[in-house]
Amino acid sequence: MTAETQGGGRAAGLDCEVLIVGAGPAGSACARWLARAGLVVRQIDQHPAGRDKTCGDGLIPDAHKALARLGLLDEVMRLAQPVSHVGCIGPRGGRIDVPGSLAVLPRRELDALLLRAAQQAGALFEQARFEAPLEQDGRVVGARIRRGEDVVEVRARWVVLATGAVPKALTAAGMCERHTPSGVALRGYVKAPQMVGRIKALEVVWDQSVRPGYGWIFPAPDGHFNIGVGVTDSHRDLGGKGRKKDVNLRAIFDAFVAKYAPAAELMRVGELVGELKGAPLRCTLNGAKWTRPGLLVTGEAAGSTYSFTGEGIGKALETGMLAAEAILAHRHDDEGDAATRSAYEAGLTALKPKFDLYERANRVNAHPWLADLLIWRAKKSPRLLARMSGVLNETSNPGNLVSLKGISRLFFD
Repeated sequence: MTAETQGGGRAAGLDCEVLIVGAGPAGSACARWLARAGLVVRQIDQHPAGRDKTCGDGLIPDAHKALARLGLLDEVMRLAQPVSHVGCIGPRGGRIDVPGSLAVLPRRELDALLLRAAQQAGALFEQARFEAPLEQDGRVVGARIRRGEDVVEVRARWVVLATGAVPKALTAAGMCERHTPSGVALRGYVKAPQMVGRIKALEVVWDQSVRPGYGWIFPAPDGHFNIGVGVTDSHRDLGGKGRKKDVNLRAIFDAFVAKYAPAAELMRVGELVGELKGAPLRCTLNGAKWTRPGLLVTGEAAGSTYSFTGEGIGKALETGMLAAEAILAHRHDDEGDAATRSAYEAGLTALKPKFDLYERANRVNAHPWLADLLIWRAKKSPRLLARMSGVLNETSNPGNLVSLKGISRLFFD
């Protein structure tokens, strides 16, 4: 089948209708959504299929909803480790377990599954690196991509950048507004079958020793655990360039292990699989332009990771589908470019207040005593526990929990 027949009338001179740069959750969700609708989609990534990605691997309710929309939730859950609670642990050792629809699946497996799903829908994938956009009359009309030593041009009606937190592609495309990340994280995998059943929740730990961040242990499939630390306000923004604060992730990780007894036991009895790996985070839908003529930015490249928690898989999937829906809605319009961009920007703008609320809740990381207060009251207040569960399930406002009004309410709920 040629691209012309598969695409149902692709315009002359185009190699594809949509070129998607990136094979993470956002890129593959966008590719699957578009290919299922019959568009000719090419997807590239500088890494081979199934590459590793530094991440907590947690699938919270927004990821479950997005995977269900993609028709992939059942397949993901057959591979994932199901989890029923987030365990919130405060500096004084207090703990509250917040219920939710949760799971853990290493990104190597999740991303490979999502990419296969995009290809099964008809998207074409190759390992190649984005070099720069092709431009004509002020509009992006494709990209120069590198395959090994060769640089070739791919012409497309739309280019979608889903290139994650590293700003190189954003900068090359003229879309980067903040070169430094919003946060940083460090994680490792530990094989410890003897700990299965003892660490059952997505455990998130706040303490002065890991301030201004948090530590986590998530149970993964096959007797493995994802352990790490994150700091979601790691750089000072200085006119878009930024400068890293005094943050040493390895020192924070070591402090977390020393302070939190289950982490110490996990590292003592388990086997570290591979090395500890660090990664940047781009949060709060900030740091990049979302669109320009012929080009959309989606996923973590657009800042789709939540501040405060560092969760990003669900919103990466969601923004990838928003990009696809905008393209599909206006593919036959005479003013399709402007209408597509407007629709996509409206979709992201509608999400922005939720990201801003998580940014407000980020003060817990800077002031861990707030976690102690929330945990103390949640143990006494079913209503507060329900509100915390609502935050997890995106039915409650996370910023209200740590606002002045919210804190005062803690004493009267």
